[in-house]
Amino acid sequence: MDPAITTLCVLAVAAFLFVTELIPLAVTAMAACTALGILGVLPSKQVYAGLSNSTVVLFGGMFVIGAAMFKTGLAEAIGVAVVKKAGTNEIPLMAAIMIVTIVLSSVSSNTGTVACLMPVIIGICQAAKIPASKELMPLAIAANVGGTITMIGTPPNVIVTGALAAAGLPTFGFFEFAFIGIPLSIIILVYTLFVGRHFIPDKSSGAMDEEAIKAAKEEAGASGDDAPKSKTKMWISGLILIGVVVCMALNLKTVPLHTAAVTGAILCVITGCLKEKEAYAGIDWVTIFLFAGMLSVATAMDKTGAGKMIADFVVGLMGENPNPYVLTAVLFLISNVLTQFMSNTASAALLAPIGISIAQSIGCDPKPVLMALGIAASMAFATPMATPPNTLVLGPGNFSFNDYVKVGVPMCVISWIACVIIIPIFWPFH
Repeated sequence: MDPAITTLCVLAVAAFLFVTELIPLAVTAMAACTALGILGVLPSKQVYAGLSNSTVVLFGGMFVIGAAMFKTGLAEAIGVAVVKKAGTNEIPLMAAIMIVTIVLSSVSSNTGTVACLMPVIIGICQAAKIPASKELMPLAIAANVGGTITMIGTPPNVIVTGALAAAGLPTFGFFEFAFIGIPLSIIILVYTLFVGRHFIPDKSSGAMDEEAIKAAKEEAGASGDDAPKSKTKMWISGLILIGVVVCMALNLKTVPLHTAAVTGAILCVITGCLKEKEAYAGIDWVTIFLFAGMLSVATAMDKTGAGKMIADFVVGLMGENPNPYVLTAVLFLISNVLTQFMSNTASAALLAPIGISIAQSIGCDPKPVLMALGIAASMAFATPMATPPNTLVLGPGNFSFNDYVKVGVPMCVISWIACVIIIPIFWPFH
């Protein structure tokens, strides 16, 4: 069988398994690259080459630094302090919740942020007699959009960056996502405060899934006990994060992004902010293996011409010389619809290599297309299963599936329009 056809068959099976999650996402990704090796599409040295990719190392280091913020209590302390100072008026409280969540989610786990802040928010709502649903939905929304501000804020950002690197193309800088992430966060914040909140139902708090919250906190790195936290370690973890971010922003040749991240992770362990085992536990291995596995699949798509076949088919449907604006809008829509029903990480990993092939086939710079795909994968507002933050607030907010649809669909449309307008300003198509 032609290697390109073989690759497309493997990709189709992987896509089906990503959507249905019949087997774990990471297992699907690693099985896909393994199958390509067994079938002779990829040479043995390239099958697991994704695991040594510098972006994988970057992500691993930042997971550890994020875990240190939760383990020392820094992330929770910042969030709780801001939320409590906001008072008990519904709109100022909503604004404070969203702003602090956006900021924390841009540099750490959005799931961990929601898990840490949710019990405090419910307590404040009960004391102030504010429907908990009115504050919990904005919490999940802010966690999703906040990750779009930096490269490590959310897995799709790292995945589209890694896909560009794997294709030998110029990649995004650490803060380059802020050009779209900050305007988008402001737009979603303002919309929620003045329009979106009217679509959120008034419901008193339901039962919290204590096990789910505990698991989310532990996954982010937070300790499960209520023992007093060391303020010294809080400061240390905060300074380490600031130092790493500054190094990344300066884009030093001697300290590339992945080196800065690993250095920060090492310092977190050496200074006692995290124990060695806690550092390992803080790494989201699902994202690591999913990303690494799909990098190898992307390589196979490029080398065999499978990606070009998909690109030619898509471009053929859109007629000769399709407008790059229209193409970007269509790919954003596909990514955004997929992410409502499957992992945003899997959605980005599936579409990134296809996006590169399509962009190159029409002579367009892949960067704006990949930026649109990555951002679209994070705009997961319309279903409770779209992201862990959405799922975490489902029970405590007494939300139904339709509540997410009513609130989330308008936000997805707004994000779509904003991205199609803003992205080409900073990343021209030609």
